[in-house]
Amino acid sequence: MHLHYDTWKRRLDVEVEKLAPEINALNDNLADNPELGGEEYNSSKAIAKVLEKHGLQVIMPFAGLTTAFKTSLAGIGGKKIALLVEYDALPGIGHACGHNVSGSISILAGLAFSKVLQAVGGELDIIGTPNEEKDGGKIIMADQGIFTGYDLVIMIHMDNKNRVNARFLALDSLEFAFKGRASHAAAAPWEGRNALNGVQLMFHAIDMLRQHVQPDTRMHGIIIRGGEACNIVPEEAAAQLYIRACERDYLDRVKNMVTDCAQGSAIATQTNVMVSNFSPSLSDLKPNKAGEMLIGECFQELGLEDESEGLAFGSSDVGNVSYLCPTLHPTLALAETDVQLHTREFARLVKGESAYKAILTGAKILNRVCLRVFHEPGVAEKIKDDFLKTGYL
Repeated sequence: MHLHYDTWKRRLDVEVEKLAPEINALNDNLADNPELGGEEYNSSKAIAKVLEKHGLQVIMPFAGLTTAFKTSLAGIGGKKIALLVEYDALPGIGHACGHNVSGSISILAGLAFSKVLQAVGGELDIIGTPNEEKDGGKIIMADQGIFTGYDLVIMIHMDNKNRVNARFLALDSLEFAFKGRASHAAAAPWEGRNALNGVQLMFHAIDMLRQHVQPDTRMHGIIIRGGEACNIVPEEAAAQLYIRACERDYLDRVKNMVTDCAQGSAIATQTNVMVSNFSPSLSDLKPNKAGEMLIGECFQELGLEDESEGLAFGSSDVGNVSYLCPTLHPTLALAETDVQLHTREFARLVKGESAYKAILTGAKILNRVCLRVFHEPGVAEKIKDDFLKTGYL
C-alpha cells in the first residue's frame, strides 16, 4: 500500500469528524423538505450553498439539468474519480429511499478531500445527479458523455444491509393504452368494446406468464385509466408496468413476451393496444470484482460485515453509468433492522443517530476507496480490467 495512505487516511478522518455536524444538519434539512425528481430546486441549492461555503466553485445548472451540479478538486496525478450525489424523494413518503443520507455521505467525503488536497491523485469531481426515482438523471448525463474517462464513479446507497456488491435489476417502463368503443353499459353493451377488459385480461395473462420466467424476473404495475363512468363501456383504459430482470438481454426477451400478452388480450377483447415507454430504460449494475474486493477491504478496516447475498434489490439509473466506466455502488444499513426501502418506516430512519452514523461511516469508506484508487499501484488498473470484461464475473 502507498506510503502516504495511512497518513492521508487519518487526516481525512479528522476532517470528516470536524465537518460531520454541518453535514448532519444538511441531511436533516433535506429530510424535512423532500422534493420529487426533477423538482429538487431547494435541495440542490442547499447542497451547493454548503459546497460554496467551503470555497468550492459549483456549476449549476449542469448537463442541461436545472437541479444538477458539479464541482471539482484538482490534485497531482492522472486518476479521475467522481462522487455521485442523489437528493430526490418519493411521492407521498419523502426520503424513504434515503437519498438525503447517501447524498450527504458523498458531500462529506468530498469536502474532507477539499481540506487535504494533496491526497487527491488527479481529479475528484462531486456530481449532483437528480431525478433518480423518476426519469433517470444519470441517463441524461450519460448520453451527453459526462461519465466518459473516469477511472471510478462511486456512491453509497442506503439499505437494511451492508453490501459491498449491491446488484440492480435492468428495468423497462411500459405503458399499455387500450382503445375500444363506448356504449351504454346497460342499454346496448353489445355495441361496445371494453378497453378495461383488455387491461384486465393482460394482467391475468402476465400472471400466468410468471411461472415461465426466470426467478429474478419482476413484473408489477398499476391501472392508470379504467373508464369514465359505470354506465359507459370503457372506451379507453391504460396500465403502466415495470418489468425487471438481472440481465438486459433476458429482459428484452421478457419484454417481448409481455407485449404478446397485451396484443393477445387486445385480440380477445376486440380492442386495440399501443405500447410505449413512459420513462427511460435502466441497465443492470455491471459487476466489478476488483472494485468490490476493494470495498470489502474498506468495510473490514472499519469493522463492517459484508451482508451481500448476490440478490438484486431494485433498479437504478446508475446501472447505465456502469456500462460506460467502472462504477461501484455499495450499501450501508441505516439501522439493525429488516425495514425495507420505500416504506414509511424506512423514511423515519433518515434522521437521527442511525443516519448520522451512516453518514460518518460512509464518508470514511469513500475516502479510503478514493485514496487507494488514486495512489496505490495497480488498483485502478485492476478495476478497469474488470470493467472491460463482458458479462457477469
